[in-house]
Amino acid sequence: MNIFLLILAVFVSDWATGANEMTVRADKPGAEIRPTMYGLFFEDINYAADGGLYAEMVKNRSFEFPQRLMGWNTFGKVSIRDDGPFERNPHYVRLEYPGHKEKRTGLENEGYFGVAFREGENYRFSVWARVPSGQSSKIKVELIDPNSIEEVQAVATQTIDIASAKWTKYTITLSPTRTEAKGRLRIFLDSPEEVDLEHVSLFPVDTWMGHENGLRKDLARKLADLKPGVLRFPGGCIVEGTDLKTRYQWKNSIGPVENRPLNENRWQHSFTYRFFPDYYQSYGLGYYEFFQFAEEIDAEPLPILNVGLACQFQNDDSTAHVPVDSLYPYIQDALDLIEFANGDASTRWGKIRAEMGHPEPFDMKYIGIGNEQWGPEYVERLKPFVKALRHAHPEIQIVGSAGPSPDWMKKEFDYLWQEMRELKVDLVDEHYYSPESWLLSQATRYDKYDRKGPKVFAGEYACHAEGKKWNHFNASLVEAAFMTGLERNADVVYMATYAPLLAHVEGWQWRPDLIWFDNLRSFASASYYVQQLYSLYRGTHVLPLTMGGKAVTGAEGQNGLYASAVYDANEERYIVKVVNTSNEAQDLNITFDGLKRREVLTEGRVVTLLSDNLDADNSLENPRRIVPIEKALDVSGERRIDVELPAKSFAVYILGKGSME
Repeated sequence: MNIFLLILAVFVSDWATGANEMTVRADKPGAEIRPTMYGLFFEDINYAADGGLYAEMVKNRSFEFPQRLMGWNTFGKVSIRDDGPFERNPHYVRLEYPGHKEKRTGLENEGYFGVAFREGENYRFSVWARVPSGQSSKIKVELIDPNSIEEVQAVATQTIDIASAKWTKYTITLSPTRTEAKGRLRIFLDSPEEVDLEHVSLFPVDTWMGHENGLRKDLARKLADLKPGVLRFPGGCIVEGTDLKTRYQWKNSIGPVENRPLNENRWQHSFTYRFFPDYYQSYGLGYYEFFQFAEEIDAEPLPILNVGLACQFQNDDSTAHVPVDSLYPYIQDALDLIEFANGDASTRWGKIRAEMGHPEPFDMKYIGIGNEQWGPEYVERLKPFVKALRHAHPEIQIVGSAGPSPDWMKKEFDYLWQEMRELKVDLVDEHYYSPESWLLSQATRYDKYDRKGPKVFAGEYACHAEGKKWNHFNASLVEAAFMTGLERNADVVYMATYAPLLAHVEGWQWRPDLIWFDNLRSFASASYYVQQLYSLYRGTHVLPLTMGGKAVTGAEGQNGLYASAVYDANEERYIVKVVNTSNEAQDLNITFDGLKRREVLTEGRVVTLLSDNLDADNSLENPRRIVPIEKALDVSGERRIDVELPAKSFAVYILGKGSME
């Protein structure tokens, strides 16, 4: 060996002492990483739909809450009637002359924790109305600040002339002159002639993609910015319902929004320590809107349907569930859903989709049957679903359940996996809301899974830290470490979705959550940025990455490090993700073995997520307290990188490749 090279090798070896030596086999691309690998799980918990992503601002807009005027304050002469124009929403209000010209009849809606509006933005008010006498009448519609110290409470006012005995939809635009987070919608009868009102609605004009029955733009944008590959909906436990009567039924969530019936939300009464008796589902955000949104953000839709079981945590009586020999309507619902999503416009359900505005199929590829069920009662009900779906739609991939937990319900979990293999479902949905120690220990979880059996859908997971069950940076760091094991085993894990997704700061019942919001603002948690970094830098193929010949999984002697590597064939780049869970900064030497003779790293950058306070997270007041920081790396002409990874941090190294000049 040339004496100069020998001296250089000794120098480099001495210099590297104490560093963590990692090796990436650039010439050994392994499992393909599915486009669905990282995605979204949506459930209407924490006011995620009504009062959240669904941009409707009026609570109880069709007066169908069991307490018909819940959400409304009335004054003057107001009464409820039940012979309205919409079969599944028959109730409406009648406003009558109060008996004196100086008195007033009308009503105010309190919205979801207030009716919020911004100066300079436009809001679309609509109402179905009639004048029973056939004469003409008027209503005055206002956005108000009830606590205003200004001369007037109203910040926007419009009058609607109603001149028909037939139910007619009227629409106006309201443009407030100031911003208010806790406003209200007020409606006056502005004529002696009585008026009937039904389906009173208020939306921002500027919704996601401009849809009239649309989504709140800032929340939808945050979801789209995750670049998700799959969207699982509508839940979650609402698929089951507290009882079968209140399970989510997709057929009730399609068609004209005015005729979608109200459904009780099972989260209304699940937690009495944070009790919200006005938590219902309007179904305004329904299956059509879910499919449409999935298409717009380029995510595969994954609907989950009821298997004939109500929530097993809340029902230990077998009579609460559907007998196996009575499952036909539930199975038919699944078959009809596939027709709604994928059938052409000549089919019964495809025609309804086309009439709603989407003539082309949604190209649904996956369907889940059962949310978080367990035991023989689940398996015996799943079997006829699988048989019917395989016969009618062999092209659709079926997702089965592994129950609520592989930890504290391990016996049930192991039983279900064996049964899912026997049934030959395509994916098995695993859930884990677990503390730091458990998640860190599970970085090797999928290393020994059966490569020939069903694939894994990590459908619900989050770090529920010991004594700190709320969003904070250290929980996010643990999630990043755990996810290296998902990525390394992409031949087994095809999908993964954090849960829950959304939470209103005043209406939450479950935490931590990925995105928080009030009526005007929203912020992404540190966990959001972990998910985003994995998704943005997903790559196309797994690459072997080792330290001392072993995968980097936080094992003894690995200094609290977790790591994975991928190759992105589309961008021709290498991506290495490393998590340092230790309290010390770590020197890393990452060598890329197997590069061709003249191949080298040509450019590099690192994106780092860290915090000087492990208990901190972002907030409405400081939404960018913890965000990824990107810096350039000087790697030109090299085949390895030498970097220092800060204590308690997550880093993504993005490295281009090229040839020596």
